[in-house]
Amino acid sequence: MLSLGAHVSALPPCPPHAPLLYSRRLSPSPTAPAAAAASAPRSLCFLRRGRSRFAAERTRRPTMAEAIPLEAAGGLAHDLGSAAVTASVALALLKFFEELAKRGVFDQKLSRKLVHISVGLVFLLFWPLFSSGTYAPFLAALAPGVNIIRMLLLGLGLVKNEAMVKSMSRSGDHRELLKGPLYYATTITFATSVLWRSSPIAIAVICNLCAGDGIADVLGRRLGKEKLPYNPNKSYAGSIAMAVAGFLASVG
Repeated sequence: MLSLGAHVSALPPCPPHAPLLYSRRLSPSPTAPAAAAASAPRSLCFLRRGRSRFAAERTRRPTMAEAIPLEAAGGLAHDLGSAAVTASVALALLKFFEELAKRGVFDQKLSRKLVHISVGLVFLLFWPLFSSGTYAPFLAALAPGVNIIRMLLLGLGLVKNEAMVKSMSRSGDHRELLKGPLYYATTITFATSVLWRSSPIAIAVICNLCAGDGIADVLGRRLGKEKLPYNPNKSYAGSIAMAVAGFLASVG
């Protein structure tokens, strides 16, 4: 036993570049056992080196975390959360005006214009929550995009919601939602997903649509005695109010 242990411990260490030797099987010879014994340490060294190289290759394989950069994954998760918050606030605001319409706090026309003014501008205030990632504008456009579907369902009569129809139409007819309210949601969705924060046109479009058009109707009905010569349904007071409110909201 002692001699065997001494023989094993006396094996030389693996050389830095032990070659792999391929040879044909030769006829038995008296020196075959000695040659096999001499090549055994070299074969063991090659086997150990092959295992170490295989382990190194496995450690160098890219993982899923490496394939998706942490910054991009974090930005997408952040934008998803921002979209959820924005949609929740917009829905809560619509529910608030539904309750006001049920209780008759404002007349139907004024209630409609308050929704028209507030929803788009409040939605615009949430834009800074989103990142500068590729998917940010499309995730931000989810809130008005969902509203497009709601207008279609309500306007076609597939879904019944009298309070919503009352707060967003002039006469209480659900088919009106397929006109102004549908155009309203579509315009905001388009401006958000296409123009986004890279163009001031998006801000100007939404602010003039919400603040400009909304204030023009509210003040025009109350102060608009002098009508425009080419359109008796519009007044000088309403036109001036639209220009001023749209400009101030855009700058703000």
